[in-house]
Amino acid sequence: MTTPQPDTDPSSDTALVDTLLQVMRNLRKHYDGKAKVMGLTMARARVITVLGRNEGISQAELAGLLEIEAPTLKRQLDGLEADGFLERRDADGDARKKIVFLTYKGRESEINAFARKLRSDVLDGIPPEDRQRATAVLQQMCENLTRLGAL
Repeated sequence: MTTPQPDTDPSSDTALVDTLLQVMRNLRKHYDGKAKVMGLTMARARVITVLGRNEGISQAELAGLLEIEAPTLKRQLDGLEADGFLERRDADGDARKKIVFLTYKGRESEINAFARKLRSDVLDGIPPEDRQRATAVLQQMCENLTRLGAL
């Protein structure tokens, strides 16, 4: 019996999706490892990094950016707030709406610098025009999946 071989023909649809999955697995492995060292889960680390780029947004907006349900985000925010990484404040004029801010600890967290460095390392040697084209292709794939009801 022969060992199955991955499809390495760069013109193959299978190779594109398989490579994308491999990139996702490797990114997650690197991200998970660093988050764990810091006492965070990848999900909580991702909240910190996304909030670092969008500080002062509502919980609902943050859930949308993270593409997770509000109750899931609330549990993550509860833990991060208890650990001193962020704080929630009432929105002006609407005590039901919570606005989320990083604390000093959250802003100075190593996870933000790690995420920036990882992105830089992953994209090293890829010209800006190739990055833009890859982004456009991946966005189209996301739209296709959304249209199919996969997300």
